[in-house]
Amino acid sequence: MLVDSHCHLDFDDFKGECDDVVARARAAGITGMLTICTRLADAAKIRAIAAAHDGIWCSVGVHPHEAEHAAGVTALDLMALAEPAEVIGIGETGLDFYYQHSPRDIQEKVFRAHIQAARETGLPIIVHTRDADADTVRILAQEQARGAFAGVIHCFSAGAEVARCALDHGMYISFSGIITFKNADLVRAVARDVPMERLLVETDAPYLAPVPVRGKRCEPAFTAHTAAYVAEIKGLGLDELARATTDNFFTLFHKANRDDLP
Repeated sequence: MLVDSHCHLDFDDFKGECDDVVARARAAGITGMLTICTRLADAAKIRAIAAAHDGIWCSVGVHPHEAEHAAGVTALDLMALAEPAEVIGIGETGLDFYYQHSPRDIQEKVFRAHIQAARETGLPIIVHTRDADADTVRILAQEQARGAFAGVIHCFSAGAEVARCALDHGMYISFSGIITFKNADLVRAVARDVPMERLLVETDAPYLAPVPVRGKRCEPAFTAHTAAYVAEIKGLGLDELARATTDNFFTLFHKANRDDLP
């Protein structure tokens, strides 16, 4: 049994196929999925997907690419949208200085609003960071000093400093198909050092399909490939890795009810 801790079932890549995608995931042993919000305008649609399937939950948040279009979002806005039972996390949010679709200062402002919402609700924050290691570390450290909050660095591709900062503050690290890529030696090095009790796996579907399905549209079913690869890196059997990461998911995303798994 595995949980895909980060996917995007609402994206157009899966339009008209969501039920089939979920069925293929179940057949591959992926019993739980967290489908992630990137725009507040899509929150209701994402909640509907979660409500329609056992073992699927969702988040509410604004991706850094979309921050400019939600520059006025407040923690109270996010907290109100996080009230439904299906919503178990805040995000994804964070910093993306690779594409910079939104100005850096607005990304930071929106990121901090999400952190406040996570702190106030007790729900974990789902952090996206790309080419923004120093600023991510700075913001996380500053905000943790103002009051603790739980969270995860999703689709980890940053440097060791980001991992150390997150782990030092009790956060989790989630690995996607990137860890299987030929040029991902630094990601693999971080994965070897992450304690088992802080480890998650994900797809970020429809993106980043892992080896051996690289180049295909990614689906939650492919969590099994990433998990097997991480298990090998950690020197574990797949069953042990699956148990640990599933337990970690329900520890972090404590609002999710394990009894809802199919």
